[in-house]
Amino acid sequence: MTEVLSQDEIDQLLTAINAGESEPEDFRPAADSRKIKIYDFKRPDKFSKEQIRTVSIMHETFARLTTTSLSAQLRSMVHVHVASVDQLTYEEFIRSIPTPTTLAIINMDPLKGNAILEIDPAITFSIIDRLFGGTGEGSKSQHELTDIEQSVMEGIIVRILGNMREAWTTVIDLRPRLGQIDTNPQFAQIVPPTEMVVLVTLETKVGDVEGMMNFCIPYLTIEPIIGKLSAQFWYSSVRRNATSENLNVLKEKLATVDVNVTAEIGKINVPVRDVLSLQVGDVIRLYNTRIGDPYSLNIGSRKKFLCRPGIIGKKMAVQITQKIAELGQEEFEELASEGEEL
Repeated sequence: MTEVLSQDEIDQLLTAINAGESEPEDFRPAADSRKIKIYDFKRPDKFSKEQIRTVSIMHETFARLTTTSLSAQLRSMVHVHVASVDQLTYEEFIRSIPTPTTLAIINMDPLKGNAILEIDPAITFSIIDRLFGGTGEGSKSQHELTDIEQSVMEGIIVRILGNMREAWTTVIDLRPRLGQIDTNPQFAQIVPPTEMVVLVTLETKVGDVEGMMNFCIPYLTIEPIIGKLSAQFWYSSVRRNATSENLNVLKEKLATVDVNVTAEIGKINVPVRDVLSLQVGDVIRLYNTRIGDPYSLNIGSRKKFLCRPGIIGKKMAVQITQKIAELGQEEFEELASEGEEL
């Protein structure tokens, strides 16, 4: 609250000024302590700090996955990590990248529009040299990709997009697809020059070669899910996906694993000297196994089914008759007493 001076205090103040005891400059207004932030209407900030941080977390996962997959494919030490996440205009992004370079136009289905994955020429030619059997030093001269080199990079980019899909699963079931590869940034006009984009810069090192990978996502593309780019949604999604979605992923991965399936007729212990003396035509009698008894069908090392032998065409086969897990305790004891090793 402003203090009100009395008439006597005002008279004393005027007397002091006229007598030269104090200068008017000594009575300056207090400095404005408010912090003023300059706002550029040509470059409006469309992403909050929390949304930028969430995008950074997502692509840190993407960087770890890409590090692992490229290291395995190139058989060389590869390191990828997020250097920065910024928002800028599309024109500024295009001006900041070299010519020629590797520009992959990415379809962000089910989101509308495209994104751009830009790979530094030094990294591009290092990868190509490594896949062609070289040491990974790359090319000293910058040139446009040949048809063969472009085909090789398409395979690398498709693998990288698989990592991107996995990194985005907590936000959206993204299905990124490679559209085309350009080398001149001026030909890659996916949005107007003044449109805002979020730029994820990834520092990449292949062997001794260092460079950058840039992932540019226009605001128009990411706008439908902008509300999901929050810490609260992110962590709730992580907890939810840890149970249902991760279980489905594990089931999907396990469905493609090959396992050994063996039909076991019976067992017998034989000394090594008898095995060494075996000849064609010798008969081995199995313990507690009779003609007509069902076989045990083993999945890996575990007995899972009962089966009977047969033939399909010219090949031997077995027919599953019962699941061992479905046997009751009485049936199990009965079969065990008859010599079935379940």
